[in-house]
Amino acid sequence: MIHPSAIIDADAELGAGVEVGPFAVIGPRVRIGAGCRIGPHAVVMGPTRMGRDNRIYQFASVGEAPQDKKYAGEETWLELGERNVVREYATLHRGTAQDRGLTRIGNDNLLMAYSHVAHDCEIGDHAILANAASLGGHVQIGDWAILGGFTIVHQFCRIGAHAFCAMGSVVTKDVPTYVTIGGHPAEPRGINSEGLRRRGYTEETIQAIKRAYRLLYLSGLKLDAAVAEIRALAAQTPELAALADFVAASQRSIVR
Repeated sequence: MIHPSAIIDADAELGAGVEVGPFAVIGPRVRIGAGCRIGPHAVVMGPTRMGRDNRIYQFASVGEAPQDKKYAGEETWLELGERNVVREYATLHRGTAQDRGLTRIGNDNLLMAYSHVAHDCEIGDHAILANAASLGGHVQIGDWAILGGFTIVHQFCRIGAHAFCAMGSVVTKDVPTYVTIGGHPAEPRGINSEGLRRRGYTEETIQAIKRAYRLLYLSGLKLDAAVAEIRALAAQTPELAALADFVAASQRSIVR
């Protein structure tokens, strides 16, 4: 399962059934869970913790030092959950001491070719970063969010669960839960109705989310008043509570 040309540090820990392809490099302080497959010429550096059944394709760089001039060699980590797919030339960097010291990626995510996850980012579960989507440092991506190809996200921005960023979006503010955005700079374009249908949301719930979107973006209400109205609707549609909480936490810095 391990090609003889692969270079694996004596300090690395590989779980049962791990495959390592030709000329791959596994550095010190790397823990790779059972069933993972590391492709040819991929590089995994530590400290990195990787769960089960991840697939790292050829030429990907996982767990390298952050691209931050403040980084001075402190012990920081990359944590990758389970069943993630990291495609060709993707780059995933460790955290920095100026934050939590941890870049964390959850489970069942797809990071397509040339995508970039910078230091101290946090990605939930089932997210998709299409080709060349790039995250600045300290970005947070919610569950089921989708970033189209060549999407660029400014540092410290948050993208809510089930949000959708169209191809080539330039994101400089937070993207609320369920919202679709696009453009340079990104602007709101509605809600991610199709994605919600695919994930089992009922038409009644989707219509309620559309009403909440109109309150947020089309009603002319101030943001605090719109959030209060959305919280009232959440009494009948609990899914709206996540949208209200996200917007309230963003302190007015949302895509408008």
